[in-house]
Amino acid sequence: MATISITSAARPARSGLRRQLHLFGTVAVSIGVMAPTLAMSVTGVEPARLLGRAAPLAFLFAGVGVGLVAYGFVRLSGEFAHAGSVYGFVGHAFGPRAGFFCGWALLGTYLVFPAVSMSGVAVFGEAFLKSTGIASDFPWYPLALFGWAVIGLAASREVRKAISALVVFEVVAFALILVLMAAIAVSLIGGDAPRGQDLNTDIVKLPPGTSLSTIGLAAVFGFLSYAGFESAGSFGEEAHQPRRTVPYSLWAAIAFGGVFYFVCMSIQTLGFGTDAAGVKAFASSGAPLGDLAHTYMGQGMADALNFAAVISSFGAGMGCAAVGARMLYALGRDRVLAGDLGTVRRSNGTPGIALAFVLALDLAGLTIFAIAGTPPLKVFFYLATFGTLNLLVMYIATNLAAARFLTRGPRPWEVAIPLVGIAVAGYVLYHNIYPVPDPPFDLFPYLVGAWLALGTLAILFVPGLRDRVARGLAAAESAQT
Repeated sequence: MATISITSAARPARSGLRRQLHLFGTVAVSIGVMAPTLAMSVTGVEPARLLGRAAPLAFLFAGVGVGLVAYGFVRLSGEFAHAGSVYGFVGHAFGPRAGFFCGWALLGTYLVFPAVSMSGVAVFGEAFLKSTGIASDFPWYPLALFGWAVIGLAASREVRKAISALVVFEVVAFALILVLMAAIAVSLIGGDAPRGQDLNTDIVKLPPGTSLSTIGLAAVFGFLSYAGFESAGSFGEEAHQPRRTVPYSLWAAIAFGGVFYFVCMSIQTLGFGTDAAGVKAFASSGAPLGDLAHTYMGQGMADALNFAAVISSFGAGMGCAAVGARMLYALGRDRVLAGDLGTVRRSNGTPGIALAFVLALDLAGLTIFAIAGTPPLKVFFYLATFGTLNLLVMYIATNLAAARFLTRGPRPWEVAIPLVGIAVAGYVLYHNIYPVPDPPFDLFPYLVGAWLALGTLAILFVPGLRDRVARGLAAAESAQT
């Protein structure tokens, strides 16, 4: 297990990460980790419950909010490229302690996010096996193990091949959703929808009496669908012209997500119907895409969409494991964590030991949940909650660093944008912890607080840790000049 190093032992000899990715590759990382296909399988119901027929607006508003949050990332990643993402960006702009804190928070996300995807493989794999009649009560743990093996194999390959696998995973899943959307649209235009649903503009009309707080709460669920847009930042040392490609990738992922989420949610809303009965059906659906597929195209398409969610989970898990490995690599290279984590395989340039640690940790977590008899859907949301809360704290801290950085630039008015981004991320964080969620989710803010407190205590009190971070960031900066 990697532990915080308190010695000054020399780092092991190693080769470095290789620059292999162009703009398409870094864009693919951010979109793949966002997993828009998987997001549309699980996040649309709450906005439909809160905003009714106007549920698509939640994702539109959320996209604007994410854009404000992302501005700080874009500006910092345009100045500094680092395998540790915000660990390097913020450390460069705001100092080693702030950089370590942001990196620690992001590490808390990407140590568990691969297991979220593995449990997603189990959730949707079970649904696929049951709906197709292959197995009505298949245990979830073997499916999660299969997801673990596929994700580990894909993430361990040379980065260009790994990203190609991610693209294939998400394109297959995305294509199936496009087929469903097209079938619904054709049915609506042709006037042969099952309940007489039709194309209309009600999806951009808020129901009378909708409060601003309700809109904001609905946007919170939309906001979470963009989580992972920042992933390209961890490939700054493997991308060509990273100070250009990484910022473009962040904007491209958000723009893609904004268009896809709005269009997909619009088609779903129209497919269920914008009348009271349709809104109720959408808001109470456990699997809206599957229900629509069954209604408009038959059970075969519903089965295919369950399979698509499995495929999307593979892609998201691979991307998350790769990001987590690079975070550990950066911390190991600077001797913040065990030095062996800061090595790469000479054969393909991947941080193999760091990746093995991520996979071993997630395997242990899934095994513990399985022994405890925890259903896979609960595993999915438990781990996703822990990772998301860490991510939101990191968004706030990174934008604080960006605001300070921009005050020193030629356009000090820019500081207003990350400040608004802080307000947006803070609002989303607030609504994830208050009102106090039902047990056991009420415990997660304390678990995240403990994780962040551990990182804070380490950077403040572990002898020499701040200096090691500072030297590592200085070495990375000199390598770029």
